[in-house]
Amino acid sequence: MQNIQQNIARVRDSIRRACQACGRNPEEVQLLLATKTVPAASIRIAIEAGERLIGENKVQELRDKDAALQGLPVERHFIGHLQSNKIKDVLKYATCIQSIDRLSIAEQLHKRLEAENRTIDIYVQVNTSEESSKFGIPPEEALPFILALQHFNTLRLKGLMTIGLLDADPEYRRPSLRKLRLVRNQLLREGIAGPLGLSMGMSGDMEMAIEEGATLVRIGTAVFGNRVPGKEVWNESGAQH
Repeated sequence: MQNIQQNIARVRDSIRRACQACGRNPEEVQLLLATKTVPAASIRIAIEAGERLIGENKVQELRDKDAALQGLPVERHFIGHLQSNKIKDVLKYATCIQSIDRLSIAEQLHKRLEAENRTIDIYVQVNTSEESSKFGIPPEEALPFILALQHFNTLRLKGLMTIGLLDADPEYRRPSLRKLRLVRNQLLREGIAGPLGLSMGMSGDMEMAIEEGATLVRIGTAVFGNRVPGKEVWNESGAQH
């Protein structure tokens, strides 16, 4: 319990110092706790310490932890790849979906939300590292994709999300983080209504992401510890955060 609280305090301090170093207001940057494989009891400790945003990569974990988190003051984001057969379940538990990258998924979400007379917040996932192993739309397709999303009034666009290049040298990650900000700026110039948040940055590149404009960082390992000891490699089924 004490370790989680101390780790949160350290992460919060890192966010504050990173913002100060680049002339930003720390209140501009939200902390989302990435809770893939984290037990509900540990998540409760973080919520009781004042955290209000958590993110799950898998719909099954959203479902399995729901009873233990009922009634707590927390928003639950879905940050993994969304399959069409999981839409019904994810809508039961998530307040925001950060991984929209196909119009077919957007349309299915819209139809179900329309039938339920409700809306949901979304981020569009952009593949800024241009790696074939990752999901997300290509940066050059962001504008037509988001214009097409405007037909679905149940989906409230809150911003863009990316998983930057995972490289042993953090500086190799920077261009993929910067690219998301450039995509956002282009969208605003083209008349897409803002503000548009930038969800990017994990435990290994949080400070760099803040320098490049992140408004939401997704942190797991720095708070809850390594979930797969010795392995911090990318796989699309669930990245280390």
